[in-house]
Amino acid sequence: MLHVDGERLRADFDALGTIGATSAGGVDRRALGRAHLAARAWFLERAGAAGLKTEIDAAGNHSAVLPAPTEGAPRLLLGSHLDSVVDGGRYDGALGVVAALEALRSVRDAGLALPVALEAIDFTDEEGTLVGLLGSRALAGTLSAEMLASPRGGREALLAGLERGGIAESGLATAERDPRTLAGYLELHIEQGPVLERAGAQIGVVTGIAGSRSFRLCFGGDAAHAGTTPMDGRRDAGLAAARFAVAAHDRTVSAHSGCVATVGSIELEPGLFNVVPGRARVALEFRAPETARLDALEADLLALARAQGLPVEVEAVGDWKPCALDEGVRTAIADAAEALGLRAKELPSWAGHDAESLAAVTPSGMIFVPSRAGVSHAPGEHTAWEDCVNGANVLLGAALRLAQAHR
Repeated sequence: MLHVDGERLRADFDALGTIGATSAGGVDRRALGRAHLAARAWFLERAGAAGLKTEIDAAGNHSAVLPAPTEGAPRLLLGSHLDSVVDGGRYDGALGVVAALEALRSVRDAGLALPVALEAIDFTDEEGTLVGLLGSRALAGTLSAEMLASPRGGREALLAGLERGGIAESGLATAERDPRTLAGYLELHIEQGPVLERAGAQIGVVTGIAGSRSFRLCFGGDAAHAGTTPMDGRRDAGLAAARFAVAAHDRTVSAHSGCVATVGSIELEPGLFNVVPGRARVALEFRAPETARLDALEADLLALARAQGLPVEVEAVGDWKPCALDEGVRTAIADAAEALGLRAKELPSWAGHDAESLAAVTPSGMIFVPSRAGVSHAPGEHTAWEDCVNGANVLLGAALRLAQAHR
């Protein structure tokens, strides 16, 4: 049975972790910023040093390719992303990219001739500093003009990032690939939650990716003097926002088991000690594993917002559809784990990933490895190195199974 070179994988992982390193032990590689661009250059250098073909597409996705003996053979994609959130961890995304590169080197070193080409890919802007899943959506042909016109990170930030990355907005659509050229997609990722660790499982076989929606809410009250305005005569927008945050939490727990809702930000205006807030801007996000449950949660939460006694403006800013992952790919992952003697567990992903973009155009699957205490998007993010190597070996084993299925 073919295995990855764990020492070579560790050397790459540690070298990558120095790029954009923070004093707290994490990394800060926001999409198309200086550190992220340096990490992408490092990836192409490592791929070139291994004798692999390197490519950059019109969406800035960076790839290393191990060709198949047959010209024009479809490509099996393995990968993730090298960008991070602000002051993030070293494992999120990065592990999947270095493991994909190592899988290609292992196949090349073994002299295997596969009926498909293997491509290790680093997708652009997975984390949403600019748009979110920008590179994978462009590849899948689902990056819309509306997403670019009103991006999550703001229009000016998007244009500046694209310029830094040498990416032409007008050419993004040309990154779309014909599904007939794809043999599938596999992504190794840390779980970012505590389920595997609590279950004593070594490998997660991801069944699907939960959908999420986000809204900006703006409660309108009356700004007033904090000393002279009686408590019973106030139209306090801050109080409405606070009551909504508590109500959203309680309703989700009581009526929407298995779903989550988060008020991630409350901004008060004018934001002074001695003025009753006249406006309160709220960032709301919620997630559910199926569309029907997402719809029900949305209806309930927005009704709660409108029931707080003040006018509220509602602006939809994000809609990520729930996504089921391919059963055949899941079987290949489970079989690879079993062959390695690893304990596997099926579970959904509650975080978004590039796999949800690829699932629309090619059979896709995800492999999770345990996250210590479920910590993610923080410098304390950690996965035991043995689990990282296990995940890389399952990635390799599943890739070989899927490749052979194309004979």
